[in-house]
Amino acid sequence: MISSQHTVTTTASVVIAAAESWRTVYLHVTGNGVVYLGGAGVTSSTGTATEKAAVPFQMILPAGETLYAVTASATEDLRVLTPSAS
Repeated sequence: MISSQHTVTTTASVVIAAAESWRTVYLHVTGNGVVYLGGAGVTSSTGTATEKAAVPFQMILPAGETLYAVTASATEDLRVLTPSAS
């Protein structure tokens, strides 16, 4: 597994780049804010919301898909675990 840290802001940014295979990934918001996940156009209105300071969130990311993250305000710390073979 490969771990990475992202500071998520109000501007959508890539947190997991596209790969050739499907992957099970884990995301963990370490603070008390909400991070919204989605495609390049993700916003706090359209994204899938993570829970505040919850246990890691498991997600299956299809081949060729890039995952973006954004916050509604301020910044939030997001930790990501992806397979080594991605």
